Amino acid sequence: MSTPRRLTALLPDLSPWRSSRDFRLLFWQGTVTFLGSFMAMIALPLQIKGLTGSPLAVGAMGAVELVPLVVCGLYGGALADAVDRRRLILLTEAALGVLALVLLVNALLPDPLLWPLYVVAAGVSGLAGLQRPAIDSLMARIVPHDQMTAAAALNSIRYNIGAVAGPALAGLVVAYAGYAAAYVVTATGFAVSVLLCSRLSPAPPAHGAERPSLRGIAEGARYAWSRPVLLGTYAVDLAAMFFAFPNTIFPFLADELDAVWALGLMYGAGAVGSLLLGLTSGWTSKVRRHGLLVLCGATVWGLAIAAAGWSANVWLVLLCLAVAGAGDMLSGLGRATIWNQTIPDALRGRLAGIEVLSYSVGPQLGQVRAGTMAGWTGTRAAFWTGGVACVASVAVLAALLPKLFTYDARTDADALARRAAKASAGPASAGPTDAGSPDTLASSRP
Repeated sequence: MSTPRRLTALLPDLSPWRSSRDFRLLFWQGTVTFLGSFMAMIALPLQIKGLTGSPLAVGAMGAVELVPLVVCGLYGGALADAVDRRRLILLTEAALGVLALVLLVNALLPDPLLWPLYVVAAGVSGLAGLQRPAIDSLMARIVPHDQMTAAAALNSIRYNIGAVAGPALAGLVVAYAGYAAAYVVTATGFAVSVLLCSRLSPAPPAHGAERPSLRGIAEGARYAWSRPVLLGTYAVDLAAMFFAFPNTIFPFLADELDAVWALGLMYGAGAVGSLLLGLTSGWTSKVRRHGLLVLCGATVWGLAIAAAGWSANVWLVLLCLAVAGAGDMLSGLGRATIWNQTIPDALRGRLAGIEVLSYSVGPQLGQVRAGTMAGWTGTRAAFWTGGVACVASVAVLAALLPKLFTYDARTDADALARRAAKASAGPASAGPTDAGSPDTLASSRP
């Protein structure tokens, strides 16, 4: 293979973009939402800080967000299996836009109030918990079976571009135009998002779907527990985040390295590493051992976090954090592909609700572990011991759940059953595939 062809093979696989109009709509909807949401994500804690001057008051925002996320994430998963997923996404986006308007009105008051900020933070977290399972479960319906890894890579590129550019733009808007301007951008973003979501194809529930209930949620949990491969994806992610998510102690590491100027770079380095892997992810579309991606990615994450703790040079630390982000991205591609290729559509929402918990609770607990460990052993030790523990836990889980290690999309019974179900459902199961039609978002985008 010639060098140009090798380089081309590294480029992101655009097959989902070409084959599914709904995927393109969700891609642009997510881009707009991410950029608008980052305005509020930066402005909200800064406004609380400005009103109270208290670190505790700012930290309390995380406490009011956690319970709604957990409760609504589980219920949102059951809801996504029982109602039209397009309608659920549309209504939650509209509700998020209303909450942005509440922030705007409060910011325009002569003396802005504190309590609405906490109410809105809890509301946003709850709505995100309701919406995320519907979006995640919709992906398996609108993207062809063999393009799941490529779709996950494209979605991660979108997210990481937002994670890098969003905070930078938000910081400028808040600094030079104020909180109200940031909330105007947020509300406008949700208005555009609602328009894009309104163009999605209907996504009705499976025939005979039950109403959301605790029994239905428990059924989803039992299914996950009965599938060692799925169980492994959740367990590996939880272990990696619990042992090796040290973001909360970045400020202390920056102080120890006498590089306070690099604190922002530390927070952004992981997203840069993820973005770089996403931009060179074409090869992942040919991988069929997605369990190996999960295990290898989590191992790279742990080793890189440990190396960051061992490094005394700030530039090496930043490089390690970027490598860690790439490892997390690799593991995420494997998890998303397994989820979308093996879970039946009738259970997809409920399992997506469990996924919300697996990748949201882990980082929360990881920050507690990192802060506690740093208080006992020092900042650098909290990094490298967590990284080593992450690698060790991944090795133990690989031994205890060998089906995750040996998973192969070409031979796995659940993956084959899901492929057959999509094939028997016909082209509609992959969503509208009007790449040749002039009435597409791709042809009308700027």
